[in-house]
Amino acid sequence: MRAHTVQVDQVMTRDVVSVTPETPIKDVATRLVERGISGLPVCDAEGAVVGVLSEADLLVKQGGPNPASGGLFSWLVDTTSAPDVAKLRAHTAGDAMTSPAITIEAATPVAEAARTMVERGVNRLPVVEDGRLVGIVTRADLVRLFTRSDEEIAREIREDVAGRMLWIDANRLEVEVERGEVRLRGELDTELEAELLERRIPFVPGVVGVHSELTWALDRKGHPAGGPNAA
Repeated sequence: MRAHTVQVDQVMTRDVVSVTPETPIKDVATRLVERGISGLPVCDAEGAVVGVLSEADLLVKQGGPNPASGGLFSWLVDTTSAPDVAKLRAHTAGDAMTSPAITIEAATPVAEAARTMVERGVNRLPVVEDGRLVGIVTRADLVRLFTRSDEEIAREIREDVAGRMLWIDANRLEVEVERGEVRLRGELDTELEAELLERRIPFVPGVVGVHSELTWALDRKGHPAGGPNAA
């Protein structure tokens, strides 16, 4: 059975603007402005991502070190603001970039990409295959997944999540999706199956909410649901 889970390579931008560590800062700024982007990967001669350079990195160059680090001239004696000092003195992308870069594999599910962006506080992730840059995925790319059709979402739940991932007979499952809201009906074998399904569905791209009316034959202790020994 073919999986329908949305992967990073299905939503990423393949025409990636990148620079090398030797690219002058002014050339980087020009590319950002011309392409209307807020950041780009920095790659070595083999195509490996060695850093990411964003508008925020360049603004250090324009505005000076972070005042929160202790005052206008604190960077002269405060080594804790050394990264800001390096960016302030930067002449090339390699000097100003944030490194090491946080990257993601092309075959990674988009749900994992979203978690990485939130947990690491980044707006974009360079996408790599065999260690080389093949694309870039942004928060905007992931937000667009909420425009997936209800039919696509329902199909992924039935075929991929229920059938392929949890080995649940999709014929026992009724999945209705309306504007991203999922409603589940049907009788499964066990309470655990229902619980696992309900927990996994919110990670399907485009799902807004889950409403379950599932029932099951056996509870978590293996007793008939609703029987005299039911918990």
